[in-house]
Amino acid sequence: MTTGIAITAAVAALAALTIVALRLRGAIRQSKADAHAWKLRIEQDLLQAREERNRLLDALGDAFMLVDSSGSIRFTNSAARELFGERDLTDRPVRETLLETRLSKALFQCLETGESVQAKVVLPQQTSPRGDHENRGINAWILDAARLPSSPDGDPLTRVILRDVTAEHQIDQIRKDFVANASHELRTPMAIINGYLENLLDDNMVDDPAVARRFLSVMRKHSDRISRIVEDMLVISRLESGEANSLKIEPFKFRSCITDVLERLESVIRSQSATIVVEMPDPTLILQGDRFYWTQVLFNLVENALKQNPHPGLRVEIGCTSTGGQLDIWVADDGIGIPSADLPHIFRRFYRVEKHHSQREIKGTGLGLSIVKRAVEAHGGNIGVSSTPGRETRFLIRVPMEQKLTGDHAA
Repeated sequence: MTTGIAITAAVAALAALTIVALRLRGAIRQSKADAHAWKLRIEQDLLQAREERNRLLDALGDAFMLVDSSGSIRFTNSAARELFGERDLTDRPVRETLLETRLSKALFQCLETGESVQAKVVLPQQTSPRGDHENRGINAWILDAARLPSSPDGDPLTRVILRDVTAEHQIDQIRKDFVANASHELRTPMAIINGYLENLLDDNMVDDPAVARRFLSVMRKHSDRISRIVEDMLVISRLESGEANSLKIEPFKFRSCITDVLERLESVIRSQSATIVVEMPDPTLILQGDRFYWTQVLFNLVENALKQNPHPGLRVEIGCTSTGGQLDIWVADDGIGIPSADLPHIFRRFYRVEKHHSQREIKGTGLGLSIVKRAVEAHGGNIGVSSTPGRETRFLIRVPMEQKLTGDHAA
């Protein structure tokens, strides 16, 4: 009986051990499943975090890179990939990417010292990071590099931002050139006026009416030139300062605008025996815009044609035609034309086309065509020029017409 009890106890103990073993195996299996689930969840979270990081960095307009201590690229955003021709830059040496030494020098200074670096580099077109896609001539970039504070000491990462500041650089250069040119343009007539004043006062020329009148006439001409330069600079300033957004957009008869311009230039037209032809299929055409600026546009274009062609017999054509929602306006002349080398530059401020003239110097502010371009762009249009020297020079303006109104609503 004692033996039976022992056997029963042994069987019970074995059964208990079996149950415990089965439960332990299930627990281990569950633990492994939980660990795997946690691993998958952590990997998923890391993947989502990485994707979110990539989305945020891809939203940057500037090229962004992460570079390790050896100078190899570990990460690039979409702007960087687009900048460097959609190449795969991962694990490539950054020196092979930033071929311009002035850019790479600033970056390697940060990699070597660990100190933040910000450098502005102005490059010629052929060495631009944009490569063959660069068509803006002189281009400017800011390289901003700093070591990430959370990166490991053994292999620190450096974030690099490459920002294209070409537009800002060009605007700043234009402003500097504008100030320098304006100072020069104003200094010349002021010096002439002061010189004649000294002659009048110091040499007692006032007592000679004929000489005094001649001196005063010259002074008057140059004072008018100063006034014209100042007025033109104020117009450009208004167009570029944001006031163009508050243009007085009103409907007006375009033919009456042309008439006003021709009346202002009547004496010049008559003295040069010039012929003005107006081509308008619809004389009642109504234009939506700021009449003041459109008058400036036509006046400067027609005056420019007359000044650049002072010989008698010039033919100037002013025309416009509308097709759909677009208005084409042109001013053409059959004068000596514009050399092809000058065509890309004629809308620059203070630029004058004088090389094709003989010894005669054509005086002007050099701002007229710049005003024309700014005024047309303020109305949402664009202007171009073509010239065949000796045959035809044509300025063509294309501007949208918001709506076609009847003559009863014209200003």
